[in-house]
Amino acid sequence: MKSQIRIGNAGGFWGDDLNAFRRQLMGGQLDYISIDFLAEITMSILRKQQLKNPQMGYVTDFVQMIGENAEELYRKGVKVLTNAGGINPLECGRQVARLLKEKNIPLKIAVVTGDNILAEIPHLRKEGISFHNMENGKPFEEVEGRIQSANTYIGMWPLVRALETGADIVIAGRVTDTSITMAPMAYEFGWQPGDFDKIASALVAGHIIECGAQVTGGNYSDWEKVTSWDNMAYPILEVQPDGTFVVTRHPGTGGLVNVDTVREQLVYEMGNPAAYISPDVIADFRSIRLKEEGPDRVKVSGIKGYAPTPFLKVSMAYQEGYVSAGSIIISAPDALMKARTFASIFWNRLGLKFQKAHTAYQGYNSCHLNLAGEIEPNEILLTFSIYDEDLKKHEVFAKSVAPLILSGPPGVAVTGGRPHIKTVLSYWPALIPKEKISAHIHLLNENGDSEAEDSFPSLTGQEAEFEESTDETVQIATEGSPGSFKGEKKVKLYELCLARSGDKGDTANIGLLARSQEIYTWMKQHISASFVKYLFREACHGKVVRYELDNLWGLNFLLEESLDGGGTRSLMADPQGKTFAQALLNVEVTIPEDLLKKP
Repeated sequence: MKSQIRIGNAGGFWGDDLNAFRRQLMGGQLDYISIDFLAEITMSILRKQQLKNPQMGYVTDFVQMIGENAEELYRKGVKVLTNAGGINPLECGRQVARLLKEKNIPLKIAVVTGDNILAEIPHLRKEGISFHNMENGKPFEEVEGRIQSANTYIGMWPLVRALETGADIVIAGRVTDTSITMAPMAYEFGWQPGDFDKIASALVAGHIIECGAQVTGGNYSDWEKVTSWDNMAYPILEVQPDGTFVVTRHPGTGGLVNVDTVREQLVYEMGNPAAYISPDVIADFRSIRLKEEGPDRVKVSGIKGYAPTPFLKVSMAYQEGYVSAGSIIISAPDALMKARTFASIFWNRLGLKFQKAHTAYQGYNSCHLNLAGEIEPNEILLTFSIYDEDLKKHEVFAKSVAPLILSGPPGVAVTGGRPHIKTVLSYWPALIPKEKISAHIHLLNENGDSEAEDSFPSLTGQEAEFEESTDETVQIATEGSPGSFKGEKKVKLYELCLARSGDKGDTANIGLLARSQEIYTWMKQHISASFVKYLFREACHGKVVRYELDNLWGLNFLLEESLDGGGTRSLMADPQGKTFAQALLNVEVTIPEDLLKKP
């Protein structure tokens, strides 16, 4: 058993910095590199590509990465794990194998399949699997005839089995984002399915680095503390056999790693911190302990884990109408007044009713809505967007944007050309019992053919029924209140807190982190669920739930029904709530004079 392994992340989404892989590989010693490409919206994009060309459906950029770096991978003995296989992992593996054959580099490839259950849905339905929407409870019958893809979130154990075959490159489809980082730890240290605390530590480690540079200074609230954005660092884990680990970066790279960058990433896309659920373990994020060990070194320890549930999550995409968007740019003087006039002219002239229509005043308040405050912008990008199942309405809409420039107020120009009509593949999350799913590990030969195959059940025998505990510290608000603050000094929340926001379907989360223990005590009393509901009243049409994380000096808010449906069907300028955290930090509050004097 090794005394330590080093795992580097080289990407947090499809479209991330393609050069990060080589920077991680060449920047210093690593044992593994994990690359996360997939999100719910990415699966929809890959499915659209595959519908046009059955050989597609995987991340082509990954094949290019391996081609450019295969010699160094082989020379240094670095292993790679990725979910770049998307919905066609075997074809991704074949392309990599053929490329390695051309270069005469003997790296072994294993492909993990079994997550794609699209063809099995009719049979599974007959067996009684409901596939009802796990977020809103809607029955599967509403979308059953329109399902285009269906993939289960497989956990880490099939990836561990792939490593046990001697594979240098492990390519999977829709495994969990964290599992490609977790698997090397269990493999190298011999962990077993019942080692819940260690596996929970691996889950937290995977969560911390799965979004790439987002933990090494990217999207950091105190972004001005990042002294260099060049040669941007991507995160590295130094993991011990007991599951404790250090988050760091290669020397000489840009970015920053400190307790606050790690805290911010921990609350990203978080639900109930007491029960962060994965196929392999349930981790209690309230147990996490952080310690800054030196420059760019944060130790993470103390994590508690519990038995996983007997279910896997299923990510489905179904066809649901079309979206179109078109823009005109409007300049001062009176840019806002002219933009509002143009919006009225456009919708009145169009004279059509759509299932959804939206006007965004970009440069004024398109992201923060009512929280933006009254400003007079020098220019506004006025964006009209629609959703409807009737293609003819979209065709009329597409022809109606350009004529505005000659028949309205002055200082306007069309930008982006005529609107394009896009097919919407919407997200449908569901659950399936683990015993219905088995992963398959394929060892590919130099021609990309599967020369050996092994099956691996998803059920480990360690699962337990999960009951969400009732916690008196949890607040739920269905209506908003402006809140009351006692004090002498007006400050923006940014002076008191850090924050980061993310999305899960139609729910946005905002993790708010105090800069001191004293501020956290004040924050728990004043920044309530009803206060956040009031602030985001224009965007949030559901309830707001607040969770407490005393160990991180943090509050996590879940804003339900706040993203206009989320993903590909949202017409919002920020359909994933990424700017919500900054909107909250920009809010002004009144505090006791001495609160800012605390360290």
